[in-house]
Amino acid sequence: MLFQQRLRDIREDNDKTQTQIAEILGTTRQQYSRWESGAWQMPIENYKILAEFYNISIDYLAGLIDTPHRLH
Repeated sequence: MLFQQRLRDIREDNDKTQTQIAEILGTTRQQYSRWESGAWQMPIENYKILAEFYNISIDYLAGLIDTPHRLH
């Protein structure tokens, strides 16, 4: 699965909007949309923020593993 699809799926699974996630990352909805669509690459710092927010491993977010490992 592509990273972009994983971003969208995890956001939707958690009933969050692009705007809500953009606020968590300190960016705009438009910028987050670019990352989610694959138009731009998301900075690595944001992987950590999202992993902590969703309580899942960065490996899962990046598409390196298919089973989300909980952090806590």
